[in-house]
Amino acid sequence: MNKKIFSAALVCAAAAASLLALPAQAQADYPTKPIKLIVPFPAGGTSDVMGRMIAEELTRALKQPVVVENIGGAGGVIGTERGARAAPDGYTLIQTGVGQNAVAHGLNPKVAYDSVKDFIHLTQVHSGPNVLVVHPSTPFNTFKDLIDYGRANPGKLSYGYTPAASGHMAMELLKQTVSTCVGAKKENCKPLFMVGIPYRGGGPMLTDILGGQIPLMFINQDVALAHIKAGKLRPLAVTSLARNPLYPDVPTIHESGYPGFSALSWSGISLPKGTPKAIVDKLEAATVKAMQSPAIRARMEGNGFVVPNQGSADYTQFVAKELDRWTRVIKIAGIKAE
Repeated sequence: MNKKIFSAALVCAAAAASLLALPAQAQADYPTKPIKLIVPFPAGGTSDVMGRMIAEELTRALKQPVVVENIGGAGGVIGTERGARAAPDGYTLIQTGVGQNAVAHGLNPKVAYDSVKDFIHLTQVHSGPNVLVVHPSTPFNTFKDLIDYGRANPGKLSYGYTPAASGHMAMELLKQTVSTCVGAKKENCKPLFMVGIPYRGGGPMLTDILGGQIPLMFINQDVALAHIKAGKLRPLAVTSLARNPLYPDVPTIHESGYPGFSALSWSGISLPKGTPKAIVDKLEAATVKAMQSPAIRARMEGNGFVVPNQGSADYTQFVAKELDRWTRVIKIAGIKAE
């Protein structure tokens, strides 16, 4: 072989080897620039506050700024779709959650992403129950009081709900669960029929139950606490499997005769599908560790949230189960996207 040709071939081979090594080197050096965390809701809400807490912890852990980008709209769907379509290079994280990654699929089977197939789920960030509350003027002092009255007086009870919110889903699941009479004679099976009053947001709905315009609703435990302590709302049950530390005297629906009942508000951190494994592993370790920091645990638990100690495998399985659960509830209830 001609020496010049041989030398040129060596140069080309070396260049090709260098190019092949670049992705591996980039993954080893990751991160080398700021990382974006998409929070698919407007600034100021619970999701935004949690996102910023996590971003602060990840900034310290990864030695690069983790910057929150709020992309609201369509109950979290718009921002989540943007995240699913982002470059899978580890520089875009997505805050996933019950509304946009479970309920949304039941409401709209044509939503433009698949919550199971289009994401790599790193870890769950929090979960928290809804609390079934009534206005103090009602005669209901226990969960059983309410259910017995509702079953004996179909259509006489009304409740407030925000369409597709976790409280709405909890109420639909409750009605379906209570109305299921396994082993009972058909003539003795009395369904729980109550009249739902839709609200455009949680604020107006809360105002109305505090004023006695509506008798009951499901509400997130962190929002309910101050009003319960002030005696303005009466809690009857929580929707977690275990009692909530902030409500130790309030029974779960699970222990009140309906085993397995669970309806949680939850969120987590995810990545676009296709992100290299080395980067996924590094981010999974960082996010799991961040959620166990004393500062985050104190703030979360002080508001009644549970901080699960889980990683990618557990969160991936959890998302799939929640998607199936709420799709089934929505189908049975006949709820359609507005």
